Amino acid sequence: MISMQTYIKRNEGLRLKPYRCQAGKLTIGYGRNLEAKGISIKEAEYLFRNDINIVTKQVAIRIEFYRKLSYKRKLVLVDMAFNMGIEGLLGFKKMLAAMKSGDFREAGKELMRSKYAEQVKTRALQNYIYVLEG
Repeated sequence: MISMQTYIKRNEGLRLKPYRCQAGKLTIGYGRNLEAKGISIKEAEYLFRNDINIVTKQVAIRIEFYRKLSYKRKLVLVDMAFNMGIEGLLGFKKMLAAMKSGDFREAGKELMRSKYAEQVKTRALQNYIYVLEG
């Protein structure tokens, strides 16, 4: 006898990226209607933990001096990569070069001169403070 889950999974199909179902509703996974149901707090926390783990590993691999930084400076890099992707963070060449050389005042200035700082004002200001404080 086929299980209920197997039967429904087979009928729904799996989509790992959002799509519009035949009724025009934003859907993901095995027919999860995001407009009607959304996700639970537990599901959001699970996704968030996975995303943070992935981003932290990416930053540690792509930025060779990451492990030598203070916790607050690591937080800044992971936060920025989480917000704009690892490639977005790597675009901050002058800021990263200043951090690598230990010139955190200059790194902070570069952060605040960016379009990113204009867009996420309060978040960028907190990151600026963490870069300076270490």
